[in-house]
Amino acid sequence: MEHSSGPSSRVAGSFRTVMKDLLAGHDLSHDAAECVFGQIMDGQFSDIRLSSFLTALHMKGETPDELRGAVRAIRARMIGVADLPDGCIDVCGTGGDGLGTFNVSTAVAFVLAALGVPVVKHGNRALSSRSGATDVLQELGVLIPTEHDDIRTQVLTRRVAFLAAPNHHPALRHVGGVRRELGFRTIFNLVGPLCNPGAVRRQMIGVFDPRWLRPIVQTLHDEGSHCVWSVSGNCGDGRWVDELTLAGENRICALDGGVVRDLVLTPTDAGLSCAPIEAIAGGSPEHNARALAALLQGADGAYRDTVLFNAAVALHVAGRGNIIRDDRIDIVALRANVALAANVLDNGAAHAVLHSVREDRADRPE
Repeated sequence: MEHSSGPSSRVAGSFRTVMKDLLAGHDLSHDAAECVFGQIMDGQFSDIRLSSFLTALHMKGETPDELRGAVRAIRARMIGVADLPDGCIDVCGTGGDGLGTFNVSTAVAFVLAALGVPVVKHGNRALSSRSGATDVLQELGVLIPTEHDDIRTQVLTRRVAFLAAPNHHPALRHVGGVRRELGFRTIFNLVGPLCNPGAVRRQMIGVFDPRWLRPIVQTLHDEGSHCVWSVSGNCGDGRWVDELTLAGENRICALDGGVVRDLVLTPTDAGLSCAPIEAIAGGSPEHNARALAALLQGADGAYRDTVLFNAAVALHVAGRGNIIRDDRIDIVALRANVALAANVLDNGAAHAVLHSVREDRADRPE
């Protein structure tokens, strides 16, 4: 009897080879990873095979080449949004740190928009955390635009648009269910922030593990980004959070003008008080949405200071407030950016941005 040599048998053979390599502790080359992730995105892996692959890759430990291959495969299949304003920025975290904090980068997006920075924030529902950006925005009554003209209009008129990953990465439908069932961090936590559909060239990315800071920056540099800061906050006891934290020292890998630097930043550098990570412990989407709304209406506390810290650095990434001098952090400039961010929280401008994007929902049919 002849054996089939069609696509399904080739995928099966490839899967067995890849799994054999991973279980033996061997890394995949960039090309091999791009091929495998292309097959996954095309729906050629069953859920059982996908869960086995992601688990084996996680247990072996993902590599920069595997990350680059996955990013290339996913970008090749995403539905991009063209003709957005120059200078758009994305601020997001990888998730996967297991700390369940409030939605910091979502709050930062409102602050930046209030300061006139065009933000194209790419996010998703919770998959390896309790409350994703899309979950919180839904609770806040914010419409997630799907039509490209609406996205461009929001960026131009509101200075912010929130992009839900499923609307632009339909191929990811093949992995969402498995990711939810697995319940632990996978390589897709790293890949998502590197595949913004708006083709932004400025990004601040929070990372759950500092060993990924430089590979993430290098991957985005290879893809044509201009300014990328990847950040990871030390919370003590071997814990790292995917944002700048008040809980300890923050490690940064920064790409500016083709130059890559490794930096360290503390909350006291920014003129902010230290606080344990538990001070910004979040919860359900409803809980986090209430906290975010209160923050935008001037509430004090560790959540506010964390958002100010992250927004101050994001202003630099956006090209709106340089904080680098002589290859070091300029403390005076950093604190000036903190003051700018604090001002739009105190004068109601950040809350006005939330109100304006809520109006978009009222103006349109569901």
